[in-house]
Amino acid sequence: MAVILGAIADDFTGATDLCSTWVKAGLRVVQMIGLPATSDLPPDTDAVVVALKSRTIPADEAVSQSLAALEWLQALGVRQVLFKYCSTFDSTPEGNIGPVTDALLDAMGLDFTVVSPAFPANGRTIYKGNLFVGDLPLAESSMKDHPLTPMRDSSLIRLMQAQSRGRAGLVPLQTVRQGADAIRAGFDDLRKQGFRYGVPDAVEDQDMLALGRALDGMALVTGGSAVAMGLPQNLRDSGALGAAARPALPKAVGRAAVLAGSCSAATRGQIAHVAQLWPSYRVDLDHIAAGTDVATEALDWAQAQSGPILIYGSSDPEEVAENQRRYGRMQAGEMMERALAAIACGLVDRGFARLVVAGGETSGAVISALGVDRLAIGPEVSPGVPWCGAKGMGRDLALCLKSGNFGGPDMFPRALEMLDV
Repeated sequence: MAVILGAIADDFTGATDLCSTWVKAGLRVVQMIGLPATSDLPPDTDAVVVALKSRTIPADEAVSQSLAALEWLQALGVRQVLFKYCSTFDSTPEGNIGPVTDALLDAMGLDFTVVSPAFPANGRTIYKGNLFVGDLPLAESSMKDHPLTPMRDSSLIRLMQAQSRGRAGLVPLQTVRQGADAIRAGFDDLRKQGFRYGVPDAVEDQDMLALGRALDGMALVTGGSAVAMGLPQNLRDSGALGAAARPALPKAVGRAAVLAGSCSAATRGQIAHVAQLWPSYRVDLDHIAAGTDVATEALDWAQAQSGPILIYGSSDPEEVAENQRRYGRMQAGEMMERALAAIACGLVDRGFARLVVAGGETSGAVISALGVDRLAIGPEVSPGVPWCGAKGMGRDLALCLKSGNFGGPDMFPRALEMLDV
């Protein structure tokens, strides 16, 4: 059976989040790391997600990579393409969500698509076109202090129009609650009025499922992973999908470690929780900048420990701001990513095979350094965070790539406990 669904994700953890959504729906999913060099896929593959590290690179580079990924997916014959970005719409006034969406629309000869980052199960909801994180508007949440993509507006309509070439219009909650036909009619009305993007309200999973049914036949969909929830049923109803598959936990023998680079409030809480349980080591950005071989120091420390360990470079917003002032906004993050990636390679070389990685940029750096080119998606640890099997540095690895904002305080130990059942 041919590959039916394809996706382009703007970071690696977001890609695994999406893959997990489709795996739960019974699809056989392959996640490709970076622009694929081959179309050699398992013959029973239902969906393919191309994971790019394009969220914070220059917009023109993000566009170029996304168009190359689209061309690769189209060569597979996929019926529907999803451009997947973060449920907190991580971007800047310059992009990259708007420019990439515009380029994909143009390349596919389309004039309209949906913009839906909502993920109710993780507290990301949309009401009257405004994005909420838990009970707070996006611009009042911890995302306002994100080191790379600080979100200072909660209106998806204003956010999208600021970085794209068209107008965005609202499909209100009362329309969404009327079901798929009403949502489609709402999109049609917006298109007739010259809008390029439709922003549907969504506050519960039932809203996302209704939206998914309304997106039947829309060649390009954009949003978070939850917008993908309803897409498989459309294909199943049409007979395009076979029997549902069951995900399996990865098999990897070796020690376990958590590598955390995210500075989100959720990850800092997870670090605080596990630092009371396991040996922990903090990577200092000043030491990296001074030329200290922090990777060797961290690896020597890790070798002397027993049981699971935590190695982290996460900081609170005040320290992040100071580091960016001293070393540059992008440079500070890149220095930490390179250090954690080098540490990850050293850990695998020393027999570690179970890695939990926190942060989208950190995950991208680690996966690239390990030489992983694809992931087999397993069961979820928490919403949007699955275990994955991979080959890296010639070894079988179990990898859990966590978006910085996802998971409860005890997520790290719970993730490892799943592998020991």
